[in-house]
Amino acid sequence: MTVRTDFPHAVKRIDHTWITLADGTRLAVRIWLPEGAEAEPVPAILEYLPYRLTDGTVERDTLQQPYFAGHGYAAVRVDMRGSGNSDGILYDEYLKQEQDDALEILQWLAAQPWCDGGVGIIGISWGGFNGLQIAARRPPELKAVISLCSTDDRYADDVHYVGGCLNASDQLAWASTMLLYNAKPPLPWVVGEGWRDTWFKRIDETPPWIDAWMTHQRRDEFWQHGSICEDYAAVECPVLAVGGWSDGYSNAVPRMLEHLDGPHKGLLGPWAHAYPEIATPGPQIGFLQECQRWWDRWLKGIDTGVEDDPDLRVWIPDALEPAPNYAEWPGRWIAESNWPLSGDPLALYPASGGALERASDSIASISVTGSLLHGKLAGQWCPYGADGDFPGDQRQEDALCVTFDTAPFAETVEILGFPELGASITSDTPQALLVARLCDVWPDGRSTLITRGLLNLTHRDSHEHPEPLEPGRAYDIRLRLNAIAWSLSAGHRLRLALSTAYWPWAWPSPETATLALDGCRLTLPLYSQAEEDAPAIEFAPAETAQALDIKEIKPPTRSWQITSDPVTGSQEISIDGQQARRLVAEELTIETAGSVQWSIIDGNPLSATNTVDNAWHARRGDWDVRVTTSSTLSADHDHFHLTTLVEAYEDGVRVRSRSHSARIPRDNV
Repeated sequence: MTVRTDFPHAVKRIDHTWITLADGTRLAVRIWLPEGAEAEPVPAILEYLPYRLTDGTVERDTLQQPYFAGHGYAAVRVDMRGSGNSDGILYDEYLKQEQDDALEILQWLAAQPWCDGGVGIIGISWGGFNGLQIAARRPPELKAVISLCSTDDRYADDVHYVGGCLNASDQLAWASTMLLYNAKPPLPWVVGEGWRDTWFKRIDETPPWIDAWMTHQRRDEFWQHGSICEDYAAVECPVLAVGGWSDGYSNAVPRMLEHLDGPHKGLLGPWAHAYPEIATPGPQIGFLQECQRWWDRWLKGIDTGVEDDPDLRVWIPDALEPAPNYAEWPGRWIAESNWPLSGDPLALYPASGGALERASDSIASISVTGSLLHGKLAGQWCPYGADGDFPGDQRQEDALCVTFDTAPFAETVEILGFPELGASITSDTPQALLVARLCDVWPDGRSTLITRGLLNLTHRDSHEHPEPLEPGRAYDIRLRLNAIAWSLSAGHRLRLALSTAYWPWAWPSPETATLALDGCRLTLPLYSQAEEDAPAIEFAPAETAQALDIKEIKPPTRSWQITSDPVTGSQEISIDGQQARRLVAEELTIETAGSVQWSIIDGNPLSATNTVDNAWHARRGDWDVRVTTSSTLSADHDHFHLTTLVEAYEDGVRVRSRSHSARIPRDNV
C-alpha cells in the first residue's frame, strides 16, 4: 500500500465544528477542505456515523478523508445525534430521525460557501446502510452514493436474523457493543462543562436496543423501515455497491444489481468487513482511486469511464486450504455486464450411500437431525479479518451432519451466485431449523467451507407470517444459500452437509427435531466463461493518506477457546480480546477489553446461553473515565430472557449504573 502526501490540492482540517439542526440539536463535525474551496466551491462527501469521530473512526478517517480533500472535495465526517460529541439520545439504529437529520445535514452542506451544492455519501456497514436509506428519501443535494458491506433488506441480511433464525453469533454481541458506545461520554475539551450531564443522560435514557430487535422476530414494519428492497425505485441517484465474499453482507450486492433502476455498479472482492484498500484477505485494491472515478463522474460531471464499467467486477477465489484466517486469497478478477447470469445451473441430487450425483433417478430419502455441537467451527458471521474469524477445517463439523459427496471433478468448475436447495420436508416437531453447508473437499480429506444457508422452517413460506409446522405433514421448501464465487479444482469433491442445528450461528429451536427430506435437489449457479476470453480487469495499487500517529501501549490480542465436557455433553466457546493505545495528537489514551461466551449442552436446546462483557477506559491528563457493560441472553421453551448492565466510573469511582431485564415471548423462533 502506498501512502500519498502529494495531492493536487493542499488540505486543511477543521477539527471541531457544529451543525445546529432545526430543533436546536448540535451535531459534531470534522471537515477536510482543499485549499481555496471558499473561492472555488467544490462538492462535498459525507460520512455519517455513530462511532465517535474524535476517538472511534479517527484512524480510518485519517487514511481516507484527506485523500478525498486532496483531490478536490470537501470531506465531512458527522457524529449522529446521541453519539460522540453530538447532542441528544440515539434510540436505535436506522430510525426515521436519523434520516431526517441527514436531510438537514445535506442542506447545510450544500449551503456552505466552500460547497458547490452537490453532495455524495460514502459509508461502510452502518454508513453503507444509511447512504442507501437517505438516497431513498431523494434529497436534491444528494448526487451519488458509495455503499459498502451494507444491505437492501434489514431482516434478511444483518446481525439480527439469518433465514428467520435468531443470529446468536452476532446479535447480542452487537447490541452490547452499541450499549457500550451509547454509554460513552462526550469529550469535555470539545463540548465544554456540560459533558457530564450529557453522559449521565445517555446512560439513563438510552434503551438496550436488543429489546426492540428481539420483540420483532418476524419481518414486520420494524424491519421493512429502512429496507430499500421495499421500493428499489425510490433510489434514483447512482449507487456503487461494494462487498466482500468473506463479509456477512455480500448477498445484497447481486440483489441490488438485479433490482436498482438508477445508474449502478457492483464490486465484490475477497475481503472481510473493511474498506478494500486495507481489507483482508487481499488482494487490496486502489479503492480510493475507484471512489474518485465515481465522484468525479457524478459530482463533477467528468467522463471517467465508470458508466462503461461492467455491471459487476467480481473476484473468483481459487480453492484454498482451510485456515482460521487468510492474509491473501488467490484468484482472479472477472467482469459481468449482465446480472443475474443466464447460464444453465448444475443440478445435483443426494443419493443413497452418501453420494451427490448429477442423475436424479436415485434420489435418497434423507433423515436429518443435528448435534447442538455443530457450528463450533463456523467462524464469525461478520468477519473483520482477525485470527479465528474464518471457519477452518470443516471435517469435525461434517462428522456431525448428514453429508453427501460428489465424485472428484475431472476439471475445474466455477460457481458464481446463489446456490439453492429444494426438498419436500417433514418434521416431527412444530419448530425446526435446516442448515445446509457446501464444502470443497480436498484429495487428502480436508474440508474448506464454500458457503452456507439457514432456514427457520416456520418461515418456509414467509418471514412476515411464519407458521408452525404440522408434525408429519410434508412441505415443499427452498433454502437459498449465501451468494458465493468459488473455483472448485479438478480432483476435488463437493460436499453437501445437512443439520438441524448450527450453534452459535443460530439460536436452537426449543425442541430437537428430526426431519425427513424427499426429492432433495441442490442447484449450483455455474460461471462458464474461459479465462482467456474474459475481459481484463485491473485496479490501481492501494493508496491512502498519511496514517494517524498512534502509540501502541498494549498491542491488540485476541484468543478463541473451545472447551467441552464429554461426560455432560456441555461446550463453551469464548472469544477474548484487549488493546490499549494513545492518540498522540489528542493526548488521549484508550484501553478496551471484551469477551463473548456461548455455552450449550448437547441434546438440550434450552441450555443455550450467550454472555457478552465489554469495557472502555479513556484518560487524558487528569480526566479519567471508564464504562463497562454486561449482557446475557438465554431461553426457555416459550420465552427469551435478557439482562443488561451498564456501569460508569470517573476517577475510579462508580458514578452511574443502570440494569435492565426483559422476558420476551418466542415467536416461532
